[in-house]
Amino acid sequence: MFDPRLTITTERLVLRPFGLSDVERIRSVVESGVRFLPPGAPGHLASVSQWLANGVHELQRSGQGIHLAMTDGNGLIVGAISLFKTAWGAGTTEVGYGVHPLHRGRGFATEALRGLVAYVFAETTLRRVDLTANLDNLPSLHVARKAGFTWEGVLRAAVLEDDGPHDLVIFGMLRDDGRTPGETLPRAELRTERLLIRPPAEKDVPDLAATGADPLTQAMTGVPRRYGQAHARAFVATSERMRLRGDGIAWAVEELAGGRFAANVDLRDVDWANRSCEIGYMAAPWARGRGYTTEAVAAIARWLLREQRFQRLKLRAAVSNPASQRVAEKAGFVREGVERNALRGEDLVVFSLIPSDLS
Repeated sequence: MFDPRLTITTERLVLRPFGLSDVERIRSVVESGVRFLPPGAPGHLASVSQWLANGVHELQRSGQGIHLAMTDGNGLIVGAISLFKTAWGAGTTEVGYGVHPLHRGRGFATEALRGLVAYVFAETTLRRVDLTANLDNLPSLHVARKAGFTWEGVLRAAVLEDDGPHDLVIFGMLRDDGRTPGETLPRAELRTERLLIRPPAEKDVPDLAATGADPLTQAMTGVPRRYGQAHARAFVATSERMRLRGDGIAWAVEELAGGRFAANVDLRDVDWANRSCEIGYMAAPWARGRGYTTEAVAAIARWLLREQRFQRLKLRAAVSNPASQRVAEKAGFVREGVERNALRGEDLVVFSLIPSDLS
């Protein structure tokens, strides 16, 4: 069982059991209607004292977990974090957390999660901590990754909420994983002489859809057939999740002068063991012939190989697409050969760039 007096101190927080001294704070939380307290928290003021005296401690008494208040340097409850579904024989437990809306965005959840997981592996016999988060809850996905959890998979339509079913991401951390964050490419914004290279945004959907539906894009890339705004919106929505999984990163390229979307560039198929990946791009029809794609690809390649210390960047272009091959050559890539029948029966020219190629 977990110690009923368990107290964990981190840099800015103290994690400790709820108690009757918290009556006024919990009453104000219940009265305000904000939601961050553990499951089973009272919905009415009359139930607060009973919950603090007994209800919040039932999980600990059962041996299946514990609910802890997350307090700041002034002793104010800013959130809650819990262990539950603990199976001592199997050596597993699950963690959940919530932060008061007024105190979000300050890294409290990540700090509390790291502190609690460190306690679990240092002071108990448990070997694995599970964490689940809705696929569309990007802040919670960020917390899990920053705390060092590994993205293990997605359960489709696994939870039913008021607005319908939601996919659920499964994260895990093992005792031997350490406490460092999982490997991901950092969210970055790059600038060149003419371009802003930034994360994709909702405002890009119309131009991204038009670019994906363009006949040349359809013929020379692997984008879905009959590409439309639904495809573009889904790509924008999932691009940050791709980064959080450690699979790659995507950028929208816009003109600094006019602010219009000019291209999409992404890094994919990241091999962290060998620090290599592939770069892909599609230029907006109205921006072709101006060297924008070459400028963006060269900037991203320098960022990846120099700042992120990757060892190899691959680029593939259709044999029948000399314009795309010129992008690779002008960006400094070296031609290596041809992959036969690599894209819908089309041969692809393979290029690469390694750190020693950079001038």
